[in-house]
Amino acid sequence: MASSDTIFDWIFTLLGYGLILLCFVLLGMYWYDRVQKEHAVRRNFPLIGRARYFLENLGEYLRQYFYANDREEIPFNRATRNWVYRTSKNIGGTIGFGSTNDLRMPGTIIFVNAAYPVLEEDNKPTPPLVIGPDCVYPYVAKHIVNVSGMSFGALSAPAVRALSVGAAKAGIWLNTGEGGLSPYHLEGGGDLIFQIGTAKYGVRDEKGRLCDQRLKEVALRVKAFEIKLSQGAKPGRGGVLPGCKVTAEIARIRGIRQGQTSNSPNRHPEIRNDNDLLDMINHVREVTGRPVGIKIVLGSDRPIKELCEAIMRRGVSQAPDFITLDGGDGGTGAAPQVLADYVGLPLSEALPILVDTLISAGLRERIRVIASGKLVTSAKVAWALCLGANFIVTARGFMFALGCIQSQQCHRDTCPTGITTQNPRLQRGLVVGVKSERVASYAHWMNFEVDRLAHSCGLVHAREFRREHARMVKSSGFSIPLDELYPYPEAYFGKKQLRS
Repeated sequence: MASSDTIFDWIFTLLGYGLILLCFVLLGMYWYDRVQKEHAVRRNFPLIGRARYFLENLGEYLRQYFYANDREEIPFNRATRNWVYRTSKNIGGTIGFGSTNDLRMPGTIIFVNAAYPVLEEDNKPTPPLVIGPDCVYPYVAKHIVNVSGMSFGALSAPAVRALSVGAAKAGIWLNTGEGGLSPYHLEGGGDLIFQIGTAKYGVRDEKGRLCDQRLKEVALRVKAFEIKLSQGAKPGRGGVLPGCKVTAEIARIRGIRQGQTSNSPNRHPEIRNDNDLLDMINHVREVTGRPVGIKIVLGSDRPIKELCEAIMRRGVSQAPDFITLDGGDGGTGAAPQVLADYVGLPLSEALPILVDTLISAGLRERIRVIASGKLVTSAKVAWALCLGANFIVTARGFMFALGCIQSQQCHRDTCPTGITTQNPRLQRGLVVGVKSERVASYAHWMNFEVDRLAHSCGLVHAREFRREHARMVKSSGFSIPLDELYPYPEAYFGKKQLRS
């Protein structure tokens, strides 16, 4: 057996060699920094200049823990994230010593409480609502808040499995996203809405065209179809899945090559105008018997007015069964920053435009409105209902329920929580059994608290929300009712006026 002196001699010898090696490495880095021509800071300050890039990358993670206030971060501040975390863990949203929400800030929503709120024994659950009542297979949607479209590929298999199981337990629907129908979407056995993206993954033939046979096969397993025209993260740009995330399984489901970046067209090639869109909607509906809707981002009121005029020329039966409106402030997908930052109206402006145009056209009762875009709290959901939405879908809210920490690495395949990565080592951190329970809890409390807000406003359930039940704070620091900020169009009172 070696003596302790011998062991220490070996340790000191190794440390000596290690220090010598470290010195050579540092000298090599110093020399390289001095001669390289790409980075001025490193050229002028060898070795030390490297700290700048390290701290710059680290800054976005340190801010949310040490420097930012509870209410000042974007896209989601710490108070919002913590509310979702507590809700998904069944800890509850109860606080003490007052709120940190400044009710004087412009844009703040204040709900109009009733002098005599509805008694708990008089409460009624929010009734289900039918989507596509005239279809062969109409869809009876049970709850207001549901899971927005997130593809398998953009999300990991454990994340999709947890969403599927949790959504089924909560009785809400799960949108597949444009990446096709995977076995993981089916695992929970709940309601699914199949999204037809511009690449038509999962429902296309060998030439990339829409395939009726595939539509019929998918229709046996889903409740409705959503034709995606655009999304809030990148209006005017098709879906992108970096090649580093395209595994053999994802490639097989999408019908592309493994390791190849998945770039969807920026629009459906066969949809050139409103008539083409209505043709496709009705074709899918006739082939499948299921309700068919569209997902859009508005840049102005003109596109939706022209679509309504096309519907009125062809007949109300030709209309989509629902419209999912994504705000320009949406953003789960990988996107060019210029599109994410500057294209598409935020939901706060787009939702009144859509609802009021449908009212003016007499189509409000025919077409269900699904709102999407940063609606991760029950208060935001109630606000969208006040403006006229029938349903709300959220992607990032359910990502938080899965454990997302807003590291903003969704497109890099390095997600530290295992949600948006195809790296098996990182996926190991996401335990499906635990996270599916959190998904179900978040969905339950979101829908429950929307009704709680309604009762406070003197309403029996959340579907009774109207614009007069909420106010918005303006730049003056004073609030005005939403029905003054967004007056109902004349058609709401029995007249029809589409063109402005």
